[in-house]
Amino acid sequence: MLFTLVTIWLVTSLAAITLAQDKPKDLTDLLNDQKNLTEFTTLLTKQYGDIYANLSFQDQVTILAPSNAAFAKIPYSTLGPAFLNNQSDVVRSVLEYHIVPGIQRAESYNGSFRFTPTWLSDSGDTNVTGGQVVGGVQQAGNVNVFISGLGTRSTLEKANLAFSGGIVHIIDTFLVPPADFIATAPQFNLSAAGGAATNASLDEYLNTATDVTMFVPNNDAFQRLGSAFTSMPLAELARVLDYHIVNGTDTVYYSSKLPNNTILNTRQGKKLTVTFASNSLFVNSARVLQEDILIANGVMHVIDNVLDYNATEAKPNPEIQTQGAIIQGSSLSGNVVPFSSYLPNTVSSFSSASPSAGASSFGITDIGSGASNTAFGNARSTSSSTAGGAVHTGTSKGVGDRVYSPGSGLGGVFGAIVLGAGFL
Repeated sequence: MLFTLVTIWLVTSLAAITLAQDKPKDLTDLLNDQKNLTEFTTLLTKQYGDIYANLSFQDQVTILAPSNAAFAKIPYSTLGPAFLNNQSDVVRSVLEYHIVPGIQRAESYNGSFRFTPTWLSDSGDTNVTGGQVVGGVQQAGNVNVFISGLGTRSTLEKANLAFSGGIVHIIDTFLVPPADFIATAPQFNLSAAGGAATNASLDEYLNTATDVTMFVPNNDAFQRLGSAFTSMPLAELARVLDYHIVNGTDTVYYSSKLPNNTILNTRQGKKLTVTFASNSLFVNSARVLQEDILIANGVMHVIDNVLDYNATEAKPNPEIQTQGAIIQGSSLSGNVVPFSSYLPNTVSSFSSASPSAGASSFGITDIGSGASNTAFGNARSTSSSTAGGAVHTGTSKGVGDRVYSPGSGLGGVFGAIVLGAGFL
């Protein structure tokens, strides 16, 4: 009898020990065990306790935690002024952008980009239904990379650290919340498109619309047609630009949502056709040169030609590297980039800050004690558009100075930082 009781006690004790060993740590214990996350842990627990408390109650969440080395890069990035000047609301939004609902294990990513929503969902920061997204992809050598605003790349350093509410991935660079189109465009050789949108008074719409997809001609495309724009009435310019914009009615058309023969309804009213041929994506006859550049209210794809709403049936020639122009025109003398002078020339005053070198030398623990500011601007009510949505019909593919007013739309404050400070 005694032997039986001892045996039962031993079995029960061993089972309890096994269960205790298998039980994931809570978030506090996990963070404290990671010596490469001391800066992140201090910032989260000491300055943003409400976010930390909320995370502690989650049961399905993924945290993309910037390493200490990521904090050391802050003074030299677009985020530097916000941290340096204790812009607590901006930093709060940055932290929210690093939290992804659901368990996103490292091995769940593959060679195709996947875009997942984050906790960054305040209408002053983003107008993407369900929350601003971050892109994830697995590259050669099983290296996972996350893509955020301004094409910022954050490499996964340590994956799948389990805690009771989900998992933590350690990344080597902060994610950057996407800024608005006008602030983002110049960083990708799209100053002509940004200036044209400003000149045609589309900047207000582009700063407030929801779930926008844009196909944006690069500077070379505008340059080749410079003469066509010199006498173009502003109303016609607006119609041309509207033909490059899709308002998605709760859908943003990242490249993963553009199968072959997708038909898109544009803001101008006529349709675009997306095709996939010779391992390239085309919209009408224009080749997509760069996919999935995130902006505050959607995404933009860079194309090699200006689209013409009078040539909706234009087809690409996949064998030609640069597609022939649809709108007829010639370059201006001196290869002047049309409309670039219409880009904003005024930025936020704190863009001139010059953080000193050194890891977290500007006082991470002081963030939140300074004057608060709105995160990335004050988004106003959503503008309506003429048409939106897409119909999938095929198979999946294997001229003056305008003052920019920070805070006057999505990405206002953050857009000002971008314009003044460069990017990571």
